[in-house]
Amino acid sequence: MRRPWWIRATAVVSGVAVVAVGLPAGASAAAGEYGFVVNAKPGAGAFGAARAAVVAAGGVVKMEYPQIGVLVVTAADPGVGVVVRRSGAVSSAGKTRTVPVAPAGPTMPAVVSPPVAGKPGGAEPLESLQWGLRAIGADKAHQKTVGRRDVLVSVLDNSVDDTHPDLAPNFEKSASANCVGGRPDPTEGSWRPTTLTSSHGTSVAGIAVAARNGVGTAGVAPGVGLAAVKVASGGLYTTESVVCGLVWSAEHGADVVNMSFYVDPWYFNCLDDPDQRALAESVQRATKYAERKGTVLVAAGMNSGHDLGAPTLVDESSPGDGTPVTRTVDRSRCISIPAELPGVVTVAATGAHNLKSSYSNYGLGVIDIAAPGGEQEDYQPPTAPAVSNQIIAPVPGGTWEYVLGTSMATPMVAGVAALIRSVHPKASPAEVRARLFASTSKLACPPNYDFDNDGTTDATCSGSTAYNSFYGHGLLNAQAAVKR
Repeated sequence: MRRPWWIRATAVVSGVAVVAVGLPAGASAAAGEYGFVVNAKPGAGAFGAARAAVVAAGGVVKMEYPQIGVLVVTAADPGVGVVVRRSGAVSSAGKTRTVPVAPAGPTMPAVVSPPVAGKPGGAEPLESLQWGLRAIGADKAHQKTVGRRDVLVSVLDNSVDDTHPDLAPNFEKSASANCVGGRPDPTEGSWRPTTLTSSHGTSVAGIAVAARNGVGTAGVAPGVGLAAVKVASGGLYTTESVVCGLVWSAEHGADVVNMSFYVDPWYFNCLDDPDQRALAESVQRATKYAERKGTVLVAAGMNSGHDLGAPTLVDESSPGDGTPVTRTVDRSRCISIPAELPGVVTVAATGAHNLKSSYSNYGLGVIDIAAPGGEQEDYQPPTAPAVSNQIIAPVPGGTWEYVLGTSMATPMVAGVAALIRSVHPKASPAEVRARLFASTSKLACPPNYDFDNDGTTDATCSGSTAYNSFYGHGLLNAQAAVKR
């Protein structure tokens, strides 16, 4: 079963709660072309020679990223990558799909939210329900800073409704684009959800930067700018789209990039497989480039309840673009991207009792920090006035819903990173990471993690109070982060 990285739980419309469930759609494809990424070796002339090798093999170059040595390629022949790898100018090349991409269907109209009246200042109407803000001290951090408008959080996701009243005040159109397919399209509204798109990206954006304007919720960094970069279609976050999104964001002033996803079609990319190795190399080149440009990178630790520190794991979710098969992955050579790439802050989720969320992945040496992501029903109930153990966030159409997942914890960390950049504008990505980790509230390993109270230990935490497999360096603390 393909495991979701977020869960859409309960809608809140005019104060009335209704149950709604939504999961990212899988994708199937009819006859069409395969996508590839080709990574040129360093050195003068290698990029041009790699391009020539692609053309000679029958591939079509759709986009070039010479700044990181990556070519985005399509071809009808799935064996093009094998041929291209023979070139001495190519470091790696691989298919970004296991099935061909279907020809594009008709474009659906973008979802636009209706206007909602509001006024700046004071508490937001739904803020009393946001136990997550209080858990990380964001409400107290806002007494010092709500973030500077020239600090930019770029949300790489399936879409963002920039017209939503929680998001419109902070939106930066010039830094937004649709990167699906690997080529940026900055056309007005190209990043917005269609009638077939889930609300995931809009919720993520709102948790990070929803404005204090007298409407809806407050974001962790309600005063900073928001860029929307669409990197998913049909529920698939492919390598070429993510590479495009990272490069675009880095070159359009992103201080922080939020990545609440894993790169499809493989939950874990095994580096002894030539296709999977190429995908990991392309994304790592893009993350390194973004970091060199000064961008802080934050990614979700995902929602399968895996111990990512274990020597082997069972992956039942791959490939995500076809029929998943059960495979045992050797963790010494198989990684999840972008979460396990160097320089990326990897986030686990907690509930309203500051306990690891039941679904959250964990792992010594993998998880960097924990933040509120919500919990399944009946576990970790919040204290009043909050009424749900999940995270309330905006969704397209000008409304708000309860959601949960490491996808929701990740933008909380991204928001605090933006607050740090607001207070310390010259801080490097490494310095922002250090401030994030040093300012956490330390959480010790629970003596017996039995989240459903059935008498069975559900996961085993390892490590010290200073750093452990459940919470990394500890629980995100916005108030402490802006004081440092």
